[in-house]
Amino acid sequence: MKIATCLVVAAVLAMGAADVSAADLGTAEKTYATVCANCHGRSGQGMASFPKLAGKDADYIAARLKAYRAGEKVGPNTPLMTPHAAKLTDEQIAGLAAYVSTTFK
Repeated sequence: MKIATCLVVAAVLAMGAADVSAADLGTAEKTYATVCANCHGRSGQGMASFPKLAGKDADYIAARLKAYRAGEKVGPNTPLMTPHAAKLTDEQIAGLAAYVSTTFK
């Protein structure tokens, strides 16, 4: 798991997102596994009415999470996403976005 985290950090740094640390990505990995994977799947492929996250870039994911956090209506799953996003800081959103965009291609 440490090797995977290092690879993700290297990919994020190569993309210019130097503000996301290894600790942020480690936290994001745990958050994804315990919160996000329940609906979006363990590999971000989506499930039932929950959309696929694999292949989405970090900016897209961060923008969606910030919109949910702000209470904006994004789509039919907004009532399910808003409580989860409301708890996230900007740093956590950046970490999740970086983790998902570099881990699930």
